[in-house]
Amino acid sequence: MEKIFSEIDLQQIVKRGNSLEKIMQQLHYFKNGIPTINLLKIASINDGIFQYSEKEISEYCNFFDTHKDNYSIEKFVPASGAATRMFKSLNEFLTKFNPEKDTINSYVNLNKDKDLSLFIVGLRSFPFYNELKEKTKAIFTDYPNYNSDQKVYAIVKTLLTDNGLDFANKPKGILPFHIENDEILTPIDEHVFETAFYRKPNEKSKIHFTISKEFQTDFLRITNKYDDVEISFSYQNETSDTIAVNADNTPFRTTENELFFRPGGHGALIENLNQLQSDIIFIKNIDNVSQNNRELNLKNKKLLGGILLYLKKEVDTTLKRFQKNEINENNIKEIIYFIETKMSISLPQEFKMFQFDYQKEYLIKILNRPIRVCGMVKNEGEPGGGPFWVQDEKGRPSLQIVELSQIDLNNENQLAIFKNSTHFNPVDIVCSVKDFEGNKFDLNQFIDPKTAFITEKTKNEKKIKAFELPGLWNGAMADWSTIFVEVPIETFNPVKKVTDLLKPAHQPNNLDISSGL
Repeated sequence: MEKIFSEIDLQQIVKRGNSLEKIMQQLHYFKNGIPTINLLKIASINDGIFQYSEKEISEYCNFFDTHKDNYSIEKFVPASGAATRMFKSLNEFLTKFNPEKDTINSYVNLNKDKDLSLFIVGLRSFPFYNELKEKTKAIFTDYPNYNSDQKVYAIVKTLLTDNGLDFANKPKGILPFHIENDEILTPIDEHVFETAFYRKPNEKSKIHFTISKEFQTDFLRITNKYDDVEISFSYQNETSDTIAVNADNTPFRTTENELFFRPGGHGALIENLNQLQSDIIFIKNIDNVSQNNRELNLKNKKLLGGILLYLKKEVDTTLKRFQKNEINENNIKEIIYFIETKMSISLPQEFKMFQFDYQKEYLIKILNRPIRVCGMVKNEGEPGGGPFWVQDEKGRPSLQIVELSQIDLNNENQLAIFKNSTHFNPVDIVCSVKDFEGNKFDLNQFIDPKTAFITEKTKNEKKIKAFELPGLWNGAMADWSTIFVEVPIETFNPVKKVTDLLKPAHQPNNLDISSGL
């Protein structure tokens, strides 16, 4: 360690509040690599993914409505990410297009940029159109005399540059996504509306956003208008930042010769989640909102919540029976059946050979942990992770949400399993984070550190290697009890590109997009 870090380095680490032990572990992984996930098979309907009839869905929704008031419930929304990728195509257009020489048609054909064409055609249907048009006229005073190509360039420049609306550098959560009764709605507004289904009588519903500190004023400007919702914020703590290294795995240093740390990815938010005190927590991405599927979304939120509350009730009752020594060799079979059929937990083949006391100890261990119920939609080619049966180093199978970057891409068998996945992870999750006695679990105890990522980045025009912590719903929840449930594809309406706002789910009353500048 003395060879790696100087006394000044150690002072920097202490000042930042980073864990030296974790930094050394990260350097170990940089040098030796991170083990890839071993996919056993895809999770599919009736083999890791539950599919319910309308009657069963109704029963679980009713169970949620009947029992929800017995628990404190909160929603957790990661919302610190900037909208940079949402405007990637338009940013490239600004960089490449010369309004004095080029035409839009030639640019679109040369760059095969369908997104730009769609943006122009649907311009009037964006919820920010009126604001954008007025701002553009204010900046480009000769705008009325421009030809159509020059107008497009001026509009895009106004949309993205800092003397205009600067949308690409703002968080998605505060951008205009929908318009309803002439009122502009942001993703924050839509998430707040969605809290109504778990609100208790005469109490405020709770929602928590993780945000960037610099944009807190913008978030407050939107959230302050809601008196019936308790809204809280937190920031990704820099103590979760990870060290960056050079190609030879030595610590990368800034021009001031200081160690360079980067945010550890969304897996760092497990600590933010860990700080919440509610019993039940719903998790959803900031951009997965809809203007026209609200009732369907709420129905499936209740479905997932009802399943979780039913499972928690059964688990808590079982653990209390263990505590009172009410479980014997005759009635342990019903617990095993529940675990295998309702919890999707595969017991080891040698379990039947265990002595009874060890069987009880084993069952208590796998029951007394956080529970997550995750909605899964049918895979329609969206990039991202999905549900799989994974085998650990001891040969034990478990259900996990796995990303492509976690598997060995040179292993054709593993790649084939991943590509054959029937379902996709939309990040529609509900969690139970307290034990059967009401004590909070320390969620840090259920992370698999071997599921981190190593990625290549650039700093000061130099290539560096960055360390990303196990993803929030990937390795950060690896040791949770995991239940996958199929939910309708209509509940998944992310806005990854600005043109996604032109899809029916984001247009008022499913109106067709309008054309023109």
